[in-house]
Amino acid sequence: MGTVTTGDGTTIFYKDWGPRDGEPIVFHHGWPLSADDWDNQMLFFLAQGYRVIAHDRRGHGRSTQTATGHDMDTYAADVTALTDALDLRGAVHIGHSTGGGEVARYVARAKPGRVSKAVLVGAVPPLMLKTEANPGGLPKEVFDGFREGVADNRAQTFIDIPSGPFYGFNRPGAQVSQGLIDNWWRQGMMGAANAHYECIAAFSETDFTEDLKQIDVPVLVAHGTDDQVVPYDDSAPLTVKLLKNGTLKSYEGYPHGMLSTHPEVLNPDILAFIRS
Repeated sequence: MGTVTTGDGTTIFYKDWGPRDGEPIVFHHGWPLSADDWDNQMLFFLAQGYRVIAHDRRGHGRSTQTATGHDMDTYAADVTALTDALDLRGAVHIGHSTGGGEVARYVARAKPGRVSKAVLVGAVPPLMLKTEANPGGLPKEVFDGFREGVADNRAQTFIDIPSGPFYGFNRPGAQVSQGLIDNWWRQGMMGAANAHYECIAAFSETDFTEDLKQIDVPVLVAHGTDDQVVPYDDSAPLTVKLLKNGTLKSYEGYPHGMLSTHPEVLNPDILAFIRS
């Protein structure tokens, strides 16, 4: 693990495991989590001989709790600073939820040769917010509810989200993992309240349509059909239509946090895509 300092003086924390000459995989976490959310995947791909890297987004986890820069352009610029510092070439970038938006913006702007493939899992593109151009999106009131939760009682909100919609633990017959709930809370409370508050607009109001159109590398779009956080119909199928080289893989009945609830399914599927 280490840190890299961006142009505005922000310190970005990252983990970097595996052989220096291994094919690099960069993981981008969701809101309001950290690089720790990728522990399962990092260990899996490390065992397959890959070099695995995951960072804490600014304001999240162990990175600087900045006053500014909580927007997708800055998030992508921070990733550029990290990948430049590590001189990563031909990397696979995998993003979950908000991290999927970060991947889309970064990959669309990445220097030639930096990226070989991308994977978007339960990702926020093309646009989450309901607008005239995106009538299937979620109304602003949904995201105002997230903002209210962060401002009024962040600690309780960060219990309620993983206990319910994030992992689908509110569904009848769901096998609830208290460990996942507690770890979600732990990661969330490591970060800054202002960063979490402002990131809600970043993940819900950013339109990634043009980013997706510009991406040339192969992209796997993986999404659960029972995603209660980023609804399936207004995300994955629309994203694939905008990509030049996209593949859609749907997971019937899987929740938003399916990387944690079903890693035994997702990890081999992502590996097969990377090797294809």
